[in-house]
Amino acid sequence: MTITLERLEVSGTPAEMGRQQGEAWRDRVQAFVQMRFEAVRGYVADRGRQDWERIFDVGAESFPLFEAWDPAGYAEQVGIAEGAGVDPLRLFTACNMTDMRDAVLLSALEGKPLSKKVDEGCSSLLVPPSGTEAGKPLAGQTWDLNPPDVEYVVAVHRKPTEGPRTWAVTCTGCLSLVGMNEHGLSVGTTNIKTYGARPGVGYLSILHRAIRAANVAEAKELVRTAPHAGAHTYWLADAEQQVEWEASPLAQVLRTADEGPVYRTNHCIAPVHQDKEGEAVSESTQARFARLGTLLSSPQTPESLRAVFADRHDGVHSINRYEEDEQGTATNAVFIASPAERKAWACRGPADRGEWVELGF
Repeated sequence: MTITLERLEVSGTPAEMGRQQGEAWRDRVQAFVQMRFEAVRGYVADRGRQDWERIFDVGAESFPLFEAWDPAGYAEQVGIAEGAGVDPLRLFTACNMTDMRDAVLLSALEGKPLSKKVDEGCSSLLVPPSGTEAGKPLAGQTWDLNPPDVEYVVAVHRKPTEGPRTWAVTCTGCLSLVGMNEHGLSVGTTNIKTYGARPGVGYLSILHRAIRAANVAEAKELVRTAPHAGAHTYWLADAEQQVEWEASPLAQVLRTADEGPVYRTNHCIAPVHQDKEGEAVSESTQARFARLGTLLSSPQTPESLRAVFADRHDGVHSINRYEEDEQGTATNAVFIASPAERKAWACRGPADRGEWVELGF
């Protein structure tokens, strides 16, 4: 059975757009919060710790930092919570779970890689004009995390009273995860883990601010200067530039697609972060990274990128991840952007199982 992607249009002020989402998805937002905290409990226990509830202390310190850094994003997050009838702080903490839990487990400035049973992470790519058949840049990613998250994946079309219109693929209750604005600026992320995590602005909050920028130049500075809580990579693409930040609270290292495709999985590339990596580099992230390099060696189209994201050549370590692989991670959504055309395509679930829809302006 094909997996469909539900879409919702919201408009107005940030608070109004938030309340519209919360009211539309009230039951699912409430269930999402509960599911996320159950996942955190298991994740922390797998690493020999029982203090998972410290995530609420991190969230409590981080939430006002988010409000000061992006009042509009904060207002929308609170609006979602109010519309859904959940506590705003608990929702913020659940949405930015990976950063908040890293601030519990990886707060030291350095340490040994944690043992792990869960192999989380996404596969992303930036293809410059020289690497595409049409001579127009392309970007995209799989979003891979807890298999139960797929039940909450949705697309939100925002029409704010101020600022650009945006499309974002995300989870019910969350702000922007991956998406595009009406200028063609597209954003996304993959997860990495480093020591030095701390209370700060979560990655979804950073992406939600970046997607409201006019272009890559503006978004690039927003990501660079954000008070990061944890480590993530952030890709940014418009018709003129395609860049990626490997960012943590301690350092931000830029890669550009000026010389060819940039691709990423879930291990650190920058030496400053490799020395502080919080998880051992897994077989999956290595296999997916190598496969991306092979598949991106020829000119690409939006259609060919669907095939890249559907690739299963490496079995359970493939770019395309199934729940039945029993790796603790599955592909919950896929997103492809053509910034010059101001068009994007997305599906819920794996690239070969989800119904692809066009998200444009």
